Amino acid sequence: MKLFSFRIARLVLAFFSLASVLCLCQCGSSVDSRSKMIVSVRDQKMLLTQDGHPVKSYKISTSKFGVGSGSGTNRTPLGKMAVAKKIGGSAPKGMVFKSRRPTGEVIRPNTPGRDPIVSRIIWLNGKESQNYNTFRRCIYIHGTPEEWRLGSPASYGCIRMSSNDVVDLYNRIGVGAEVQVIRGPLHAGAPQQETANVSAANGDASTDG
Repeated sequence: MKLFSFRIARLVLAFFSLASVLCLCQCGSSVDSRSKMIVSVRDQKMLLTQDGHPVKSYKISTSKFGVGSGSGTNRTPLGKMAVAKKIGGSAPKGMVFKSRRPTGEVIRPNTPGRDPIVSRIIWLNGKESQNYNTFRRCIYIHGTPEEWRLGSPASYGCIRMSSNDVVDLYNRIGVGAEVQVIRGPLHAGAPQQETANVSAANGDASTDG
């Protein structure tokens, strides 16, 4: 009886080990290695590229306190990051989030006196020593109702977008997609094969946007 129980236990262990391996393989295959977002603090714009080609540019807002990674500074970190989590995929545009949970309240763009996180949350993770604490600082790409402020620094560290744009971006990228925040203009951060088409993307020349 003990031998039978031992064999059953080994079979169960083997099953769960195999399931874990399969899960890891599936999770690994879902990492987005094609997409890259370049965020220009100078331009207050984001350029999305896929497979090295410009796809679309978006008007954004970085921190009104400047750039940096110090805890409690409310600054936007510079350097290479990646998408760690995507939150709110089924929420309607304008959904208000508190502590990354939908509250059930939906507000319109430019609602007077309101400045919550809305529509989507794309949580970032730092990939360099200078921005290693990005995830712990809760630095997001997220929607803002204060769309009239987009195009100028206005956030408390996060990268803000309009509800329409953050939903569009959310649907185009996956977890693991690269994000690079640079001080200079977009063309300075774009790889050589992208640079020739950055001006076209800035002009919203993408056919599917």
